[in-house]
Amino acid sequence: MTPVDSVIIGLDIPREVRREKITARLKQRLAEGMVDEIRTLLDRGIPADDIIYYGLEYKYVTEYAIGRLTYEEMFRQLEIAIHQFAKRQMTWFRGMERRGLVIHWIDALLSMEDKINAIKQLI
Repeated sequence: MTPVDSVIIGLDIPREVRREKITARLKQRLAEGMVDEIRTLLDRGIPADDIIYYGLEYKYVTEYAIGRLTYEEMFRQLEIAIHQFAKRQMTWFRGMERRGLVIHWIDALLSMEDKINAIKQLI
């Protein structure tokens, strides 16, 4: 197989800012009706175990919707799980760099226009 000439780009964000953004996004997803979405799926006869299969948010919110967790337990456990997942992703990227792949890190806090310009300069 012929190697693909590629450019790997990552967004570099301070850990605390990443944590704040993850928590804010989780709050937003819940406020936008994720619990209602899952309750609707359950009401349509989709088994909880099938919904849980679709990912972290679905797992914990389903467990709340069926009464296995309180809202506070669901939120806390889901928040921790998402933060752990993000940490594993960063570990994966560091492993890529250790294997010799070059990741061009762009400051995630730049404006979208500045990010696009930085990417254009790379390619």
